[in-house]
Amino acid sequence: MNKFIFSALLIFITTSSFSQAYYNDENSHEVKLNIGQFLVTTTVELGYEYYINEDTSIGGTLYFDGKSTDYNGNFGIGPNLRAYFGYGPKSGLFAEVFGIYYTGENDDEDTANLGNRNYDYSTIALGLGGGYKWATRSQKFTIELNGGLGRNINPEDFQDDFMFRAGLSLGYRF
Repeated sequence: MNKFIFSALLIFITTSSFSQAYYNDENSHEVKLNIGQFLVTTTVELGYEYYINEDTSIGGTLYFDGKSTDYNGNFGIGPNLRAYFGYGPKSGLFAEVFGIYYTGENDDEDTANLGNRNYDYSTIALGLGGGYKWATRSQKFTIELNGGLGRNINPEDFQDDFMFRAGLSLGYRF
């Protein structure tokens, strides 16, 4: 009987020692607005992030731009996966993998036959990014500085093109 109690106590102690003391399930959702992008190009970019644990999150981005001929088009939506390397939970240096579907309009100048013409496009890009996130002591408000570079994967006309992301975002966790 003593061996059984000792074994059960030993299993309980070893399994509970793997849990981390500072992780808290509260504030696992975050919404953010990219104010840097808005101030520079008037693009409205919104983001959502769900924290799987204190150093991994999955999220998404949605943006709208009034100029369809800008470098990343006039509409985009896509997911991302982030890994955080900071000392605090859900903050610090991070790296991300992202995908984005975006649409726009391309100005093509063909002076031989048709002259100037506009045509719409839609494409998908995959990329890598990184940045740094600061959180308040209460873990409710965040400031994030990020950037990334992606490569278009289709259609054939845009496969040699790159797209980039950058921003200064303010966030709220709940």
